[in-house]
Amino acid sequence: MAEKAFIFDMDGVIIDSENLHAITKVQAIRSFGVDVREADLNLESYVGRSAKSFFSDVIAKYPELGDDWEVIAKKKHELYQKILREDPDLKPIDGIPELLERLKENGYKIGLGSSSVMANIQLVLGRFGIMEYFDAIAAGSEVEHAKPAPDVYLLTASRLGVAPESCTVVEDATAGIAAAKAAGMRCIAVRNPNSGAQDFSQADVVIDRYDEIKL
Repeated sequence: MAEKAFIFDMDGVIIDSENLHAITKVQAIRSFGVDVREADLNLESYVGRSAKSFFSDVIAKYPELGDDWEVIAKKKHELYQKILREDPDLKPIDGIPELLERLKENGYKIGLGSSSVMANIQLVLGRFGIMEYFDAIAAGSEVEHAKPAPDVYLLTASRLGVAPESCTVVEDATAGIAAAKAAGMRCIAVRNPNSGAQDFSQADVVIDRYDEIKL
């Protein structure tokens, strides 16, 4: 039998981090002297997308920030990583450790394809003690085109050695679902209230809890 794989997004799927991203984005922008609120930034539309896409739009909206989106993104990453390292209450989303164990027991390869940078991915998986479950990881910074392009999921499948049509992606965001389908993969969408209003119409299956996934 041909090998099969599950590929996970990270933010909103493994870690309930969208609120943390929102807070640190605002803090980073404010640190450069622009007084913004979360409501000013249309954050829901950037869930699952790259730092470049968000901060490029931010500097276009607020020219006083200058013309280098990477400077602000770097500040945001520093603030976010501090939380990942120091927040004692961080834990995986309910059901993730059990699902990973079930996949391993059933012979699936497991990958992760995230818009996050590799340092954040390693921090999260290390903090949660689940790194050992993953056979391959791909970060958004490693590909040319961010979600909703399929690049990060195709790279993950290539590293797993599994054909795209034999991969199932677990996602919480419109952009990520579009990326999975563009890659020719099956997609399970998980509802996460903290990810905001997302369009699940392209997903093959929509769930509320990980124990709903049938292998």
